[in-house]
Amino acid sequence: MLPPVLEIFVVWHPKDAAGASLAQTIFDHFMHGPTFSGVIGGGIQVSLRSAGWNSADDSPRPIYAEGLHNPNGMSPAKFVAVVPLLGTEMAATVENTKSVWHNFVNTIRDLQLATPNHFGVFPYLLSGNATNDTEVSRILGAYQFLAASKPDTDGEDVSSMLCRDLTQGITQLISPDAVNRLTAFISHTKRHSHTEGEDVDALVGLVREVISQTRLNDFFDANDLQPGRDWDRELKEKSGTSAMLAIRTDLYSSREWCQREISIAKTHGMPVVMIDAIGFGEERGSFLMDHVPRIAARKSDGCWRNKDVYRALNLLVDECLKRALWLQQKELGKERPELDVAWWAPHAPEPLTLSHWINGYLEGEHDGEGDIRILHPDPPLGPEERQVLVTYAKNTKLERGIDIMTPRQLATRGG
Repeated sequence: MLPPVLEIFVVWHPKDAAGASLAQTIFDHFMHGPTFSGVIGGGIQVSLRSAGWNSADDSPRPIYAEGLHNPNGMSPAKFVAVVPLLGTEMAATVENTKSVWHNFVNTIRDLQLATPNHFGVFPYLLSGNATNDTEVSRILGAYQFLAASKPDTDGEDVSSMLCRDLTQGITQLISPDAVNRLTAFISHTKRHSHTEGEDVDALVGLVREVISQTRLNDFFDANDLQPGRDWDRELKEKSGTSAMLAIRTDLYSSREWCQREISIAKTHGMPVVMIDAIGFGEERGSFLMDHVPRIAARKSDGCWRNKDVYRALNLLVDECLKRALWLQQKELGKERPELDVAWWAPHAPEPLTLSHWINGYLEGEHDGEGDIRILHPDPPLGPEERQVLVTYAKNTKLERGIDIMTPRQLATRGG
């Protein structure tokens, strides 16, 4: 439907046995994971480069990027990420400066230097010996390595750390507003119920501790801002480079401050992931808190489990990349006016975000008749959800109907 946005190339020497397993992990994360299945076809692609192209002694097929076009005539992706898995066999082969593998790895470095804003290199070290005073270290050693520290044995494994670091690095490569490290904004209550007690403090403390072990930045809440700062403006300004991790405990949904934080995050398109840590129960909940991915936080031996926090952080980073891909596809969509999309909603619309968008839409001048098309990532809304939004829109000053759909639904109509 649209030109490709991102292609990830995973490269390893066929005799580095551990490479194949990690390559499959990366492939499954981006191609089979539910988070990225909702973007328009071609939004993300993973290609594997290991076996020789023409013979067992040859280097793999080329990496297609700007300046190296695909021989089948297809345009290369707008952004390219290469993940070299560095093992001893690759290091030994690259050591010969006249070898095909040396040229192959050199080309990766040269492509990145030629187009640094569209080409990223994210090495992972299979063996420490691969970079001990070696040629491959000279070529790729300047890049930041993925999962370079030891994973938290109580919460995650190497695969989890590798995919999170890679996702974060790619997000910062392709996002138009993420010039610095991604910031995880933590939203939580300041006062606790009689049933919560120190449990909330312990969970917030664990979240902060886990974040400190990752490459994420941490920007917490109003108490972390300097006196005199405009809180709403601060959050809005950081919405483009932040994602919200909301810790939903018993009193969270009833707190005015928490409702405001969620509302600002949603209406400004921030990715939001909810940690469900309700203990005793909620009195009524809040419609503002729903319609976001949710991870359950549970205890083991009286302590909050690290692995639940890591799951939430990993999902948060995935949501950030999905948002960045969607923004890039929105820009590409401007070259396809026949798609006739009025709102590229980063998440499935809900009353809060739809109302915010309609208000902004009405401030401009628009011609045309018929329903206004709204496109959002899969999965689609249910029929009852969609009908509520359609009915709401008809009762606003919009005075036109809305047609809410996902990329797959648009494709079935021949879009």
